[in-house]
Amino acid sequence: MTSPVDAQKPADPPPRSVFVAMAALSVLPVTVYLPVLPDIAEALGTGFALVNLSIAGYAVATAMVEAVSGALSDRYGRRPVVLASVSVFVVASVGCALAPNIVVFLVCRMFQAAIAACFSVAMVAIRDTSDDRDAVRRIGFASMGWALAPMVGPALGGALGALLGWRSIFAALAVLGGVLLLVAVRRMEETSLHPGPGRGSFASSFRKLLGSPRFWAYTLCMACSTGTLYVFLGGAPLVMSGHLGGSSAALGFYMAMVPGGFILGSYLAGVVASRLFRSHVLVCARVLTCGGLLAGLVLATSYEISPLPFFVSCMFIGMGNGLTTPVVTMGVMSERDDLAGSAVGLSGAVSIGGGAAISSSAGLLLGAGSPVRDLLALVLASASLALVAALFAALVDREPRA
Repeated sequence: MTSPVDAQKPADPPPRSVFVAMAALSVLPVTVYLPVLPDIAEALGTGFALVNLSIAGYAVATAMVEAVSGALSDRYGRRPVVLASVSVFVVASVGCALAPNIVVFLVCRMFQAAIAACFSVAMVAIRDTSDDRDAVRRIGFASMGWALAPMVGPALGGALGALLGWRSIFAALAVLGGVLLLVAVRRMEETSLHPGPGRGSFASSFRKLLGSPRFWAYTLCMACSTGTLYVFLGGAPLVMSGHLGGSSAALGFYMAMVPGGFILGSYLAGVVASRLFRSHVLVCARVLTCGGLLAGLVLATSYEISPLPFFVSCMFIGMGNGLTTPVVTMGVMSERDDLAGSAVGLSGAVSIGGGAAISSSAGLLLGAGSPVRDLLALVLASASLALVAALFAALVDREPRA
């Protein structure tokens, strides 16, 4: 049965490829320039530690952009936010490419984070143009681009840096942004059913969302799932360095199994979304992650675990998160039709902050040479919290909305 909201959905939504491109470009700048950080420091005559601020500063700026961009898209529409964020990104990328000193580079790098708005707005636009189950499927496929871009980013950046110098990386980002801007101008029609300024303050919108048990259930699940990934990313090099003989190439190969698992999980979300209820997919995703990590912990406790089974068990982190991301995105947007953008943006910011807090806490318990079982126990603990939140979400979804 078609709901009144579904019946009003735009008849000619933007192509799925537009949403995939928006999702991919929103995260490509995070990793694409990492191989040339030493070159940037040398060219701009500064220390590596100062250039490294571009990583932490970009993360903070991204969280801020995610928090406000969704709310802006509710108020002014999806299309203006996309056009504005991509335009700022293009100008900032040109600024990075031409930066004469480290101050200009860092300022422009922070403004590059404007592109992060494209991910949350793409998710909301998919929801605007799809029914609930089809939206989970389409978000799952778009998330595959979001997961793949950071994987290919270092290889792309390294090749450009070696051939044309570090500035060419930011020139390439400006070109990609320009192409996306042209595509958005031509193909990104307004998808919001009720944009307009008369909806109260941003603080009022956020208070409504923060008072929703459904919003918190899904957001906490995503925060703990993100924390699980962050703990793994920070801990795996510490506990596995001795097992791999110090080979960074081997470590990179094994760690790529986790984002590969995310892509697989996103694909599975697209396949099963139309067959299972939303919260059922979420619970299955978290059980899958916990099961894989528990198997790895049992092996690590009983035997001297080798790198392959360790990373295979951790691949379930990626699979679970790939299934979780589109479901959580739909879950937080389902509370209020008129605050869908605010919900996905605020949820993303809380998830990043919560994941970072979990990772920082785990970092206090790990060090070089820590046993593999300690890391697996920590990621399993975070994954178990995500499972509890998923069960809470399933319980909340059984209750009628007020």
